[in-house]
Amino acid sequence: MGRDPGRPVGTGRFGTTVFTELTALAERTGAINLGQGFPDEDGPDAVLRTACAALVSGENQYPPLGGLPGLRAAVARQRRRRYGLGYDPDTEILVTTGATEAITAAVLALCGPGDEVIVIDPAYDAYVAAVTLAGGRCRRVPLRRDGDTGFVLDPDELQRTVTPRTRLLILNTPHNPTGKVFDRAELSGIADFCVRNDLIAVVDEVYEYLTYGGAGHLPPAVLPGMRERTLSVSSAGKTFNVTGWKVGWCCGPSDLVAAVRSVKQYLTFASAAPLQRAVAEALDTQEDWVTRWRDDLRGRRDLLAEGLTDAGLPVVTPEGGYFLQADVAHLTRQDAVRFCRALPAAAGVVALPTTAFCEEPGAYRSLVRFAFCKRWNVLSEAVTRMGRLRHRPSRPVPSQHLERT
Repeated sequence: MGRDPGRPVGTGRFGTTVFTELTALAERTGAINLGQGFPDEDGPDAVLRTACAALVSGENQYPPLGGLPGLRAAVARQRRRRYGLGYDPDTEILVTTGATEAITAAVLALCGPGDEVIVIDPAYDAYVAAVTLAGGRCRRVPLRRDGDTGFVLDPDELQRTVTPRTRLLILNTPHNPTGKVFDRAELSGIADFCVRNDLIAVVDEVYEYLTYGGAGHLPPAVLPGMRERTLSVSSAGKTFNVTGWKVGWCCGPSDLVAAVRSVKQYLTFASAAPLQRAVAEALDTQEDWVTRWRDDLRGRRDLLAEGLTDAGLPVVTPEGGYFLQADVAHLTRQDAVRFCRALPAAAGVVALPTTAFCEEPGAYRSLVRFAFCKRWNVLSEAVTRMGRLRHRPSRPVPSQHLERT
């Protein structure tokens, strides 16, 4: 039988996301794009020069499936130096095409049709897509609003989610999109939960260096009973301002890493060899650069937070990552989706509704995610533009903008 001519090619389980829609809207209107999470400045010069040198010196063919030995060794040194975790670079570390491939390959390797995966809501959309591709089912547990100050995970709610079909827990800390950094007490509770229910944890740690104030990143793998059941995933993109390089890795016990490797070989097989060489150098030599970048990001976060607050959008100050949450409820009666669709015309800025990361809107209906990983002048201009929406009872945001979809 041939394809049904009435069914468009490419449609199925995945449609166009609000991310794609709003990014296209930014390009079409010339609005400042604070929706996508990428910096608009390059990483360390020395690392870029290493990549260029590797390109012209002939390192342009397939690297090994597991990644260049030098990069795997550098990842092993980084994990031991920062967290006291020892991994065998030959059997317990796998280089992937970004963190997203590591997570997707892990889910495809460890979750089968009908199996269940616990995902903390709101969640990066690739987690749910990976579970869907595996034929599994997401069991989503929400982070609850904690007044105006942050977000909390209810351990009782987490426990009620487990069934006999539950296989994995996907955890993201520092967390996108909320900016929450799970502390030791929270992670200890999650670790006990995983051990008690014999679950494998796939932990997305891509913002591991980017924490602010007193918050600090603690990998769940350091906690009792967790190293043998945890795949820790990270990448170079967010750490070194090279999101377009798509060089990531996962670390874990050899049997879990071998399972991920068996799937990865049929996805990308390998990532760009010259970029792997440069990332290995970055991990060994550029922690001071990352510290300066993190401190600079904290200032950019504060600039945007103050500007949004002045514009009538109270902010939940993030503890880590690239993003902050702003509440539009005080500014408009519209939900965040309609607000974000109207924002380019109303203020020349693009942001993302946090409900795009949620199964159920709930307490997130009025929250909007703004990226602060942009140049100072870009953020300053965005703040100026957002000032046009400053709440005054006699001058609300124009209804013709808020009604536009």
